[in-house]
Amino acid sequence: MATLASTGSFYVGARNLLTGQADQARRVIPKSWDIPPRADGVYTGDDGPPQRWHRGVPFDLHLMIFGDSTATGYGCATADEVPGVLLARGLAEESGKRIRLSTKAIVGATSKGLSGQIDAMFVAGPPPDAAVIMIGANDITAPNGIGPSARRLGRAVRRLRGSGAVVVVGTCPDFGVIKAIPQPLRWVARSRGLRLARVQAGAVRAAGGVPVPFSDLLAPHFQQAPEEMFSSDMFHPSAAGYALAAKQLLPALREALGESAAGDPALESRSAEGASLLSRVSNLSRLWRRSTGVPAPIVVAAS
Repeated sequence: MATLASTGSFYVGARNLLTGQADQARRVIPKSWDIPPRADGVYTGDDGPPQRWHRGVPFDLHLMIFGDSTATGYGCATADEVPGVLLARGLAEESGKRIRLSTKAIVGATSKGLSGQIDAMFVAGPPPDAAVIMIGANDITAPNGIGPSARRLGRAVRRLRGSGAVVVVGTCPDFGVIKAIPQPLRWVARSRGLRLARVQAGAVRAAGGVPVPFSDLLAPHFQQAPEEMFSSDMFHPSAAGYALAAKQLLPALREALGESAAGDPALESRSAEGASLLSRVSNLSRLWRRSTGVPAPIVVAAS
C-alpha cells in the first residue's frame, strides 16, 4: 500500500511539473499564424523565377509536397528558401528537365491530415511523378498515438505508390534540440519523437517508400549554431536549416526517380531511453495540445 501511495504521488508530481513546463513553452514559442511563401510553379536549371503553371505549360516531371509546416517552408522569408523549391531546382539542375512543383502540405497538419491532402491531389488533377512527405512532429504535440500515426503515414505512402509516384518521407525530427522546451518535458517529447521516427521508417518501407531519418542525422548543427539554424521564433528551421534538410532528401529522391536502389537502408532511430518511465507518463504529452499545431525543426547533417 505504501508503494502504491508513493507511485501515485510521483505521478501527480510529475504531471504537475510537466503541466507547468508546457504552459511555459506555450508562452515562449509563438503560434504558427504566418503564411509560408508561395512557391509552386515550373522550375528549370537556372536561378530565374519559376513559370506559373496552367494548362498547356509543359513540364517533364511533377513533384508534389505533402505534410506539415516544415514541408511548406514555414519560417522562410522567400520562396527560394522553401525546401520544395530547393528540391525542384536540384532535380532540374541535375537532369536538365522542367520540374513542376505543387504543394499540398498544410501548416499544423498531423498524419490525420495526409488522407485529405492526397484527396485534394486527386481532385486537382493527375497524380505526380514524385512525392515528398515531411510529417511527425505534430503527432507528438497533438498528441496522437505512435502506432496509429505511423499506420496513417504508411497508408498515405501506399496510396501515392499505387498512383505511380515514387515517395520519399522525412520522418519525425529530434525535439532534443529545441531549447525553448524546458526539461524534463523536452526529454519526454524527444523520447516519443524518436519512437515515432523508428516506427514511421518501418511503415514507409513496408509501403514502398523511402524514409529519410531526420532524427538520426547530426543534431549538433542546431545545438551549436541555433542562431543560424533556427528562424526568428527559435522553433522552426531557418533558410539554412531547410537547406540542410533538402540536401538529405534530394539524393533519396533522385535515386528513387532513377528506379535504382534507394541507397543504404534507412537508419533505425535512436532508442527511446527511459522507456519504462516514459510508458508511465506518456499521456502527459496531452499537455502539448494546441489549436494551430506545433511543428518542430528538422535536424539534418551538414554536408
